[in-house]
Amino acid sequence: MKYNPNEIEARWQKYWAENKTFMADDLSDKPKYYVLDMFPYPSGAGLHVGHPLGYIASDIYARYKRHQGYNVLHPQGYDSFGLPAEQYAIQTGQHPAITTEANINRYREQLDKIGFSFDWDREVRTSSPEYYKWTQWIFIQLFNSWYNKDADKAESICTLIAIFEKEGNASVDAVSDDNIPVFTAEDWNGYGKEKQERILLQYRLTYLAETEVNWCPALGTVLANDEIVNGVSERGGHPVIRKKMTQWSMRISAYAERLLAGLETIDWTESLKESQRNWIGKSVGASVIFKVKQPTSEKDMVEYFLTGDDTGDYEIEVFTTRPDTIFGVTFMTLAPEHDLVPRITTPEQKAAVEQYIEATARRSERDRMADVKTISGVFTGAYAEHPFTKEPIPVWIGDYVLAGYGTGAVMAVPAGDQRDYDFAKHFNIPIKNIFAPQPTKEENPDEIIAEEAFSAKEGFTLINSDFLDGMSYKEATKAVIKNLEDIGRGKGKTNYRLRDAVFSRQRYWGEPFPVYYVNGLPQMIATEHLPVRLPEVEKYLPTEDGQPPLGNAKDWYWNTKTNSVSTPPLEAGEADYIFPLELNTMPGWAGSSWYWLRYMDPFNKEQFVSPEHEAYWQNVDLYIGGSEHATGHLLYSRFWNKFLKDRGYINSEEPFKKLINQGMILGTSAFVHEAVYNYSCTIEDVNFTGMNDSTEGSFTVYLSKSLADKYNTEEVKKKVKNLLLNDIFASKAIKTYRKVELEFGEATVRSIHADVSLVNASDELDMDGFRNWRSEYNTARFITEDNGNYIVSREVEKMSKSKYNVVTPDDICEQYGADTLRLYEMFLGPLEQAKPWNTAGITGVSGFLKKLWKLYFDDKGLIVNSNPASAEAYKILHRTIKKVQDDIENFSFNTSVSSFMIAVNELTAINCHERLILEPLAVIISPYAPHIAEELWHRLGHQGSISKVPFPIFKPEYLVESSKEYPVSFNGKMRFKIELPLDMPQDEMQQLILADERTVQQLEGKAPKKVIIVPGKIINIVM
Repeated sequence: MKYNPNEIEARWQKYWAENKTFMADDLSDKPKYYVLDMFPYPSGAGLHVGHPLGYIASDIYARYKRHQGYNVLHPQGYDSFGLPAEQYAIQTGQHPAITTEANINRYREQLDKIGFSFDWDREVRTSSPEYYKWTQWIFIQLFNSWYNKDADKAESICTLIAIFEKEGNASVDAVSDDNIPVFTAEDWNGYGKEKQERILLQYRLTYLAETEVNWCPALGTVLANDEIVNGVSERGGHPVIRKKMTQWSMRISAYAERLLAGLETIDWTESLKESQRNWIGKSVGASVIFKVKQPTSEKDMVEYFLTGDDTGDYEIEVFTTRPDTIFGVTFMTLAPEHDLVPRITTPEQKAAVEQYIEATARRSERDRMADVKTISGVFTGAYAEHPFTKEPIPVWIGDYVLAGYGTGAVMAVPAGDQRDYDFAKHFNIPIKNIFAPQPTKEENPDEIIAEEAFSAKEGFTLINSDFLDGMSYKEATKAVIKNLEDIGRGKGKTNYRLRDAVFSRQRYWGEPFPVYYVNGLPQMIATEHLPVRLPEVEKYLPTEDGQPPLGNAKDWYWNTKTNSVSTPPLEAGEADYIFPLELNTMPGWAGSSWYWLRYMDPFNKEQFVSPEHEAYWQNVDLYIGGSEHATGHLLYSRFWNKFLKDRGYINSEEPFKKLINQGMILGTSAFVHEAVYNYSCTIEDVNFTGMNDSTEGSFTVYLSKSLADKYNTEEVKKKVKNLLLNDIFASKAIKTYRKVELEFGEATVRSIHADVSLVNASDELDMDGFRNWRSEYNTARFITEDNGNYIVSREVEKMSKSKYNVVTPDDICEQYGADTLRLYEMFLGPLEQAKPWNTAGITGVSGFLKKLWKLYFDDKGLIVNSNPASAEAYKILHRTIKKVQDDIENFSFNTSVSSFMIAVNELTAINCHERLILEPLAVIISPYAPHIAEELWHRLGHQGSISKVPFPIFKPEYLVESSKEYPVSFNGKMRFKIELPLDMPQDEMQQLILADERTVQQLEGKAPKKVIIVPGKIINIVM
């Protein structure tokens, strides 16, 4: 009987589906274990072999926990809203739902072929109205909540209204907009409904605000930072600019401290936690107020007084982690987008400032943060007043300051900050030294900043700093904060880099907001009328007047009379109950910020998850996914989870107990080398007529690997010349010639990706296949190696369709089987590390499975017997049980595969076919290679799936050695070995050794001086 993986795998995949083998039980008496993958966005390209890596690892663990007796929840679904489907819809006119459905079907087909133990009955799709109904519901709960800093949690907005009605807002400590006017209970109760709603918007956890966003004109939408690469959109490579827009935002910043503290309670890698800490960016320092001198022009004065500001000055608030350096401030820098910039800029500087702002808008925040080399800025012409010295400080703008981080303004201390130092040097701004190194040196203390800023917090005392002179960093920090508070120009403060999350997208293919507008104020649609479904539109582009794509819908109004989507008001009186709906949609991360909760109770039509189901499943025990989600998705998910706990809907503070980022499987790309030669050629004909035929141009050839670096050598040029002349003669029908003069100019060479499917295991290119691959290569000319083969160059890089290095799992499963794919992906290396794919290496794993099969079968059939097993066989088995169990629990899957190979080789060597050994062997290998394990279990006479069989128990007694092969040495030189029982007394060992004839030969009749015996290690006879 031969091993036929295709037949076996198809049979067992069908069995699992029909028998719902991996369906999790709700509210079981068994202990629960929840294993989750970061669910995929279903792209049209389908899966390549890099995508299943994390899924295979999670599947191994899920299967292992089932063997241990757990009720395992291992679901799968699709993050099916997104920009790619929308862009395809714009290009083709096809509805994104159709594209998404086709892509999902393709993913499902591929996933099923690999044999994952998903509970498919719980599948969720974020684009399904039955799912996004609850995303809309959560949005409404956020809208109807505020963050009470005294209680340190979110509460119903009703509790805030009750406080306002009773005592006003003076004592309210909330996460809210800045500069909310203080009002009394009497004031509040006297306000009209509209004013009250506008005030509440300043406190709600989701709110409307004008914010700086990444706007992509070509795509007509806002982009998140992780959707931008090198200043252009990741999708399509279009320019992105910074733009102010009124958007929905969420106060994730309210949870900054809890998001930090929660990292200490979960089992994540330290590098992943550090990514989150850096993104949250906690800083302790002080808030400082700098007053700005009044603008000098009449126009600015008029605008200034129209604001109603009667203090006589503007104020710039800065946050600094180094308040001790305040006397070293020699200039200030504002973000180009700062609200005050147009108001304080003098007429003389207006043109330069506006030009700089326009240029800056073309750069993403990420680019500006990453670019530490470029120094740019413009002076506004305005001056700020130092809070202590009252000295004028010039106010600049510079793109290294970001409007969304802190206050969008910095007090620049070039003596203590390298970026300020470089800026000051570049623009010839004075640098004031405030540091004296300790111990005090007699030489000039200014030498400390002669070449760079001094940014240390120790090893100095302050100088040139008024009342801070002689103080250390800690002493000065306390003193500055106290004095700032005394004069009303600042206070101690903790700041976070984490900003409120923009929650609006100008797209069609996303969750509709459950929001309509009355007199410009947002109103929530009652939850019993959810979901608000996406409308049909004729086109998926923004409207002609720049509205989002939903503006194209003919019926996108809310009828408060019928509580349904309606058409615009057509008759008098309809305007009283028909109102415009929100035209933006939610971002891609909306549906992915709570999906693990829906898997717990996917069929519930009354709640997003019932208290009973949530209490049983609690949270995710193991979460596996890519490191690209180390910040955005995980922060948003933790934020929503904490919010839902605050409001009493769930009980767990953190959604994911343990999190592992799988590494990337890299592709091995193939490159051809395109060389372009400029030439001129003169041909004199054979008849000496004096007529010369001249031609010139460029000639493109593809050089094989060994020739690519020698493109300008005479050796290569000679080969190119022969090809070129053949072309020239063919084109001119020249048969004979007397003389040919051919000159080459400077050549250019570039490497071009070739499809890896056109390259064999020896790196030889299918030249005809390459010509037929793409039209631009139809006439490609090749300069080959001497043997006539064209050899490509290879390079390991990210596996990507654009690099033509994708290997699909379908091909591997078809040729070798899914179990081979699963084992090989684990065998490539540690789960967390990146590793290159090499299809040539898969044959070894395929051979291993065939060898495993032969332990159970020969050409005639099953050869497993019921004989007692040998001690050596038990030793091999239990060593493997222990190793595999340890490896799975430590996620060291690659070494497990090695253990399987060693075990099968050793069992084959001792001709082991005993049921007592081979039955448990099938169980321990089944998490990795489930199809062959199921088949072996069935052929051994068992009913049902092997996935429910208990994992074999490791028995250490089988690994206890009863004897030891001792090396026997004479004067320290080993002469022979002898097997002795480990429990043999030393005196008996000595008698036995001395009586051995080999010892007698070595002693040559002499008595030994000493016999040294170290039990379990060595025997040494001193002569």
